Amino acid sequence: MTTTAPKTGSQVRTHGLSPALVLAGLLLVAGNLRAGITTVGPVLDELRTDLGLSSLTASALISLPLVAFAVVSPIAPGLARRTGIERALGAGLVVLAAGLVVRSLPGLALLWLGTALLGVAIAVLNVVLPALVKRDFPGRIGPVTGAYSVVQAVFAATAAGVAVPVAGLTAAGWRLPLGMWAGLALIAIAVLAPQLRRRTVAAEGTAQRPPAGRSPWRTALGWQVTAFMALQSIGYYILITWLPSIEKAAGIGATEAGVHQLLLNGFGIAGSIACSTLIPRLRDQRPLGVLTPVLYGTAVTGILTAPQYSAVWSSLAGIAGGFGIVLALSFFGLRTGHHNQAAALSGMAQSVGYIVAAAGPVAAGALHDATGSWTPALVTVIGLDVLLVVFGYLAGRDRTIDG
Repeated sequence: MTTTAPKTGSQVRTHGLSPALVLAGLLLVAGNLRAGITTVGPVLDELRTDLGLSSLTASALISLPLVAFAVVSPIAPGLARRTGIERALGAGLVVLAAGLVVRSLPGLALLWLGTALLGVAIAVLNVVLPALVKRDFPGRIGPVTGAYSVVQAVFAATAAGVAVPVAGLTAAGWRLPLGMWAGLALIAIAVLAPQLRRRTVAAEGTAQRPPAGRSPWRTALGWQVTAFMALQSIGYYILITWLPSIEKAAGIGATEAGVHQLLLNGFGIAGSIACSTLIPRLRDQRPLGVLTPVLYGTAVTGILTAPQYSAVWSSLAGIAGGFGIVLALSFFGLRTGHHNQAAALSGMAQSVGYIVAAAGPVAAGALHDATGSWTPALVTVIGLDVLLVVFGYLAGRDRTIDG
């Protein structure tokens, strides 16, 4: 069977491959997008103790992939145009596997190098994977995108949940869970291998053509959407990075904290599905834009004031995270009049958003180092959630950048 994408500027030609095989490769690539990141938080205290890292240094290490996302994402479309979608994905998986192995080896420099490679690889995969969906499943973009989002979240949750138990299995400790997900990348490469003979380049000019109409960089609405993307990312990445450490400081055991990290990621799936269901049923997205930070703020307030119920708060934060990311990504299309303008808004919001998100865990770690307490960082997150209510309401209004 041959799958042919619509003609957009130039014919995109594919070769006869089973759609099931293409879908399996796509889903395995998606499974690699977050597992290598979420596995770090639950074992971060052990890593810091072993290597003698301060909270600030450790948070900078955690934020390094986000910086790579911001820097590399604009470059990835050019890579896909030059090499083809499949080969760009294959190269990303190879670099990801190498990065995961390198960061698990002895030596602080290798930890930093491997983490940087991981960030570069995931940035490429993040950008190129939707192009594969659009080309090979043009009539099922929504369902396939939903499926790979769920797979991504499932592997992210699993990686967080098993990190502490796996670290206790051998003398390698935290190094084993940090490196073992290279196996998943190798499996994805093997399933993707038949597609690597293809060299299918996306339609000419689509990534380089300037968007018609107003640039989002020069509009209030563009910055409102960007602020929503950035602020919802801060809360999520601070919790992904520091929640186990916050709970440990409150007297919660490492294994229990790992389970709570699993809940944080797992309930993100429920939040994503719920938000995707509600968006088309509402006249505009203001209710969702306000609900997301209210859920975040409630969860963080609960973690601060009643940490003994952290299973509830981490689940609620996961739902909020699922709502936040789906809503932020949906704004790119909802607040623009055409796909070129949507791409411009996506590039603006994700570049700024990842930079801000990278600063969040670093700032939280610095506040902890300066005060010896997680309270200032949590209070700051609550304050940012108040701002997020404002930007969620503004970005959720039924209008576009062009008016």
